[in-house]
Parts: sequence; C-alpha cells; structure tokens
Amino acid sequence: MSALHAYARLFRLAGPAYVLVAFLGRLPMAMAQLGTLLLVSTATGTYGLGGLAAGALAVANAVGAPVAGGLADRYGQRVVVLVQSLAGAASLATLTLLAQHGSGAPVLVGVAAVTGLVLPQVGPLARVRWRPITASTGPEQRRLVDAAFSYEGAADEASFALGPALVGVVAVLLSPAGSLLTAAALLAVFGTAFALHPTARRTTTGPHVRATGRLLTRAFAVLIVAQSAVGVLFGSIQTGTTVLATQTGQPGLAGLIHAVLGVGSAAAGIGTAFLPARFGHERRVLVAAAAMVALSWPLLLVGTLPALTAAVAVLGFAIAPYMIGVFTLGEHVVPQDRAGAAMTVLASATGIGYALGSSVAGRLADLSGHTAAFAVTCTATVVALLLAATQQRRLVTALAGARAAAGPDPEPAVAAEPEAVGAR
Repeated sequence: MSALHAYARLFRLAGPAYVLVAFLGRLPMAMAQLGTLLLVSTATGTYGLGGLAAGALAVANAVGAPVAGGLADRYGQRVVVLVQSLAGAASLATLTLLAQHGSGAPVLVGVAAVTGLVLPQVGPLARVRWRPITASTGPEQRRLVDAAFSYEGAADEASFALGPALVGVVAVLLSPAGSLLTAAALLAVFGTAFALHPTARRTTTGPHVRATGRLLTRAFAVLIVAQSAVGVLFGSIQTGTTVLATQTGQPGLAGLIHAVLGVGSAAAGIGTAFLPARFGHERRVLVAAAAMVALSWPLLLVGTLPALTAAVAVLGFAIAPYMIGVFTLGEHVVPQDRAGAAMTVLASATGIGYALGSSVAGRLADLSGHTAAFAVTCTATVVALLLAATQQRRLVTALAGARAAAGPDPEPAVAAEPEAVGAR
C-alpha cells in the first residue's frame, strides 16, 4: 500500500470532520503556555512571574495528562475529554480575568497550575483512536496505523508552529488577554467536538474492566527517556532563539523563528509514511537521532537571525521522524488497554524535558549567551543517539513480544470500503 493511498484511506475511514476537529482541538494546548507567559507578564510587569505561571501550567499538565489518559482508557475518551475541555476553557477565561483585575502572584500561579492540570491532550488521544478506526481493514491495519502516526506527528508539529504564531497575531491585533480567550473559545468548541465525535465511543475498555497489562516496562521506560530528550531540545532551542533575538534587538522574531522548526518537522512527518515497512521504527529512531546530532551542531556557530533560521529549519526535518518513531513504538509495546496512558505519558515526558531544557539553557545563557543554550540542544541530541544505539535489541525484543501476544493480523471483515465513522 502506497503512502498516498494509506492517507486517503485513513481520511475516508475517519471522515473529514474528524480530521479537522482533531487538529483544531489541539491548538489551545499549543497556545496556552506562551499565552499565559504574555498575559501574566504584561498584566504584572514582570517576566519572572509570567515565566513562573507558564511553568506551573506546563508542569501541572505533565503531571495530570497520564492520569487523564488512564481514565480515558477505562471510561472512554468521551466523558474525560468533554469534562477537560469545558473545565480547561473555563480555567483559561478565569486566568485571563484574574490577571486583568490585578490578582496577586500566588493566585495567578495557582490558577495557571489548575489550568494545566485540566487541559486535554488531544494529540496523544487522537493517536489512540486510529487503531479502532482501522479495525475493519484486516491485514492493512498495521500499515494504516503507521501512516496515521506519521500524520499525527506532522499535525502536532504544525499545531505547535501555528499555535504560538496565533498567540502573537491576536496579541498584536487585540491584546495578550485576547490570545488566551481565543484559546479558551477554541477549546470549548473543538475540544468538545473532539470529545463528542463518534470515534470516542471506541476507546473504552469499560468502567468495570481493570486494565491488566503492564505499562512501565523497560522498553517503555527507554521511550520515556527518549522523548524527554527531544523535550530538552525544544526547550533549549526556544531559549537560545529568544536570547539571540533579544541581543539583536528583535525579540518579537523569536516565536516566528521557533515556528520554522515546526514547519520543517511537519513536512518531514508527512514524509515518513513513504518509508518502506521493512524499515523498522526502532531503526528509524536511530537514524533520526543521528541526523539530529549532525544537524544540531551548526547552532553552535550561528550569530545572526538569518543563520539561526536556516539552521533551525534544517534541524526540523529530523525531529518529527524521531518523535513519530518513539510514539509508534510506544503504542506497539504496551497493551492496547493502556494505549491512552502510554501516549499521554510520552506527551508528559516532552513537557518535563521542555521545562528542564529551558531552565538549564536559561541559566547557561545568563553566563555565556545563546551559544551556551544551544550547547544544551546538542547534548540532548547526543543523549538521544546514545539511547537509540544502545537499546535497539531491547526495542526489537519488545516489539516481537507484543506482536506475538497480539496474534496474526486479522482477515478483513468485509471486502468493501468501511463506512466513515464520522458519518455514523
């Protein structure tokens, strides 16, 4: 099956409405952290408090996401994502009002943390839906699921390029408060639509069914660390970019330059579906990690924003294939009744790595400038490569065990094209 045919088949199975809703539903997550930073910083006049509030949101989300993923595995995504979407939208609006009315630092940081705790992880949960969506495709299912994860990786990267850019545009045209209220409106509309879409019904094991599969195996722990490394990369690049842009007198360009990373990554993510199936995901992670090492070193040489933009754009082409491989392996090596928890744990690892990378890079940048921050980026890519190189056998063994436990691919239930689930 060609990649183009796989993408077309996926979109027919899910329906165009689902694809649109699942993409727009993840934008509020991409907007929330930067939106909080701008809102609180502008309202209070201190970047320190803005950073603290944004950090509290990110850490709380990293803590709460696996809990929500586990609840979604047991009770289904519909009720969990619906409650999170409405609560998240209300929390974003509340944070905006409190900041505008001069609330104190403890209140703002506390509400930001509550907001992060309830924000839904639409991207990771969308990945979980593709296996039940493609359940009737028989031997083609494995190829279709792999293509779906390629698409989801590209969609995540596109959202994290578009989200911050949308925050910047709305902040300029309206205000920082307007950008966070826009995120709240998007979450209330499209988060709710994602929760209520018919595909959500297929994601539950039942409220009285206790998940019996083990989540935290050695292979999955490897993937958690691997995804944390790319989170460090994101955090350190954004910090280094901000430092260099500020030094050159153009701090407003930092967000746009960082978005270039997502554009290249999204393009590469779509392209991974064209790789042959015999090129295993563990090997894809290894090759992508090696590419990240090779493409990150030019960051140590840049001294101008055009040079940085070019270096970041090229590096982006290695990131999505790496992340897609990690998430796909994560979905394969855990029991299917723990898939929601697995995807949200990996998303949390990204967030924790991001916080660590931005913190360490920021401290080093205070001492030695943007080059020191980008040294953290290079170190993260080396860690990713060493991990991928030393854990190939473990991942292959885990994949073989998971496939043996799942049994042979089922025969197709029907010969005709299944009806799109979005039309039911």
